[in-house]
Amino acid sequence: MSETPVENAPEPTEEDVFEQKAVRLAKRERLIAERGSAAGGAYPVTVPVTTTIPALRAEYGELEAGAETGVTAGVAGRVVFSRNTGKLCFASLQSGDGSRIQAMVSLANVGDESLARWKELVDLGDHVFVSGEVISSRRGELSIMVTNWEIAAKAVLPLPNLYTELSEEGRVRSRFLDLIVRDQARATVRSRAKVNASLRATFDQHDFVEVETPMLQVQPGGATARPFITHSNAFDTDLYMRIAPELYLKRAVVGGIDRVFEINRNFRNEGADSTHSPEFAMLEAYQAYTDYNGIADLTQELIQNAAMAVAGDTKVTWADGTVYDLGGQWDRVSMYPSLSEAAGVEVTPDTPLEELLKLAEANDVDVPSHATHGKLVEELWEHFVKQHLTRPTFVMDFPVDTSPLVREHRSIPGVVEKWDLYVRGFELATGYSELVDPVIQRERFVEQAKLADRGDDEAMRIDEEFLRALEHGMPPTGGMGMGIDRLLMAITGLGIRETILFPLVK
Repeated sequence: MSETPVENAPEPTEEDVFEQKAVRLAKRERLIAERGSAAGGAYPVTVPVTTTIPALRAEYGELEAGAETGVTAGVAGRVVFSRNTGKLCFASLQSGDGSRIQAMVSLANVGDESLARWKELVDLGDHVFVSGEVISSRRGELSIMVTNWEIAAKAVLPLPNLYTELSEEGRVRSRFLDLIVRDQARATVRSRAKVNASLRATFDQHDFVEVETPMLQVQPGGATARPFITHSNAFDTDLYMRIAPELYLKRAVVGGIDRVFEINRNFRNEGADSTHSPEFAMLEAYQAYTDYNGIADLTQELIQNAAMAVAGDTKVTWADGTVYDLGGQWDRVSMYPSLSEAAGVEVTPDTPLEELLKLAEANDVDVPSHATHGKLVEELWEHFVKQHLTRPTFVMDFPVDTSPLVREHRSIPGVVEKWDLYVRGFELATGYSELVDPVIQRERFVEQAKLADRGDDEAMRIDEEFLRALEHGMPPTGGMGMGIDRLLMAITGLGIRETILFPLVK
């Protein structure tokens, strides 16, 4: 049984898949009988590859049609196309990066028995090893004129139709298939790796130290979010999956690691949508003796360098073809003045909650539960201002009651030295002049505890161990946090479930 992909062919039914699996399992048994289970049967422990498909394409990709090299190579790849004729069989072998080479299996080179075995045993999706001369076919396709071949791994389920786009749901549920059939999926994995390498290189240029902090914590902190709860049998206690590494990284600064960063996983027991995932990769960094302006400069450099690493330019092209400019010096606007201008009414840190509620009601703005001045100001700002931001923009100077870990502004009463960076219409990163006064930090934690007592599940708790660290003296510090998944979204234009290799799905 040989399968050849046909353009616009329908997807196989469950009955078709069942029948194909049965046929393939029979071929597996035949391979075991022929080769013996000790030799691996349909799954040998290794095959004698001498090079890779990408390496051959790099060296011989420009061969003229009909050219011969006299060079023998042994390569392996997944069969993604197959055409069997009387005395000559063709197959496209694909490597993990999507590179392909043609395998030509001819009667003249392999003999009757080997050609017959190829036709009977090789299916789409199988991993196959071939060796032979590197040539260019009469049509100019880089090929191996096969003299020897063997099954490297037998696929017992068929591939999806390579000419039919997988649905988004199908892509995220079966990412392994997505990686086989779709160039963009493979490119996104490599783009993510380039981004992480670029971030680390930029930090290295600025003498930062990379560390790892606990993911299991005795109490959550560092963000306003609902945590996941688990249980330690060894300690017989409940633990929390971390919502942010902030409080531990600040301990490192107290201990003398003046420039520190971490790239790792965070977990928040909240909703999932186009920009949120319950499990996500996060970058956080802290630099002693700078402030939120200095950390904004660093963040811009980190993102622009990452764009260069992926796209070769700060002008990136998104998946839908849109060109977005991440270059230049980014805008910085202040939250209260920008809200006042957009709403047509002055809003200040002293505006009473009652007036904010009236403004929200008049403009059909949802009022958050446990509404405070700061929460409502941020909701109003998102309603009136966010949609009009087109360039990357640092939104500066937030309400004090929504930012319990941030230093009060040095010259504007009622706000803190915090920014959020908006790119492509969503929040990409946040940065602070860090609050380092342990007395004020305790007061802020107490206020958060009061919100928690009133039912706010996202409010922070008093962290005595962190306060004890602050009491030993933390230098003036700027800090920032940025979602790696969202950074990929900003560079590629993809949704969050596309930028995460294996996203959580129901």
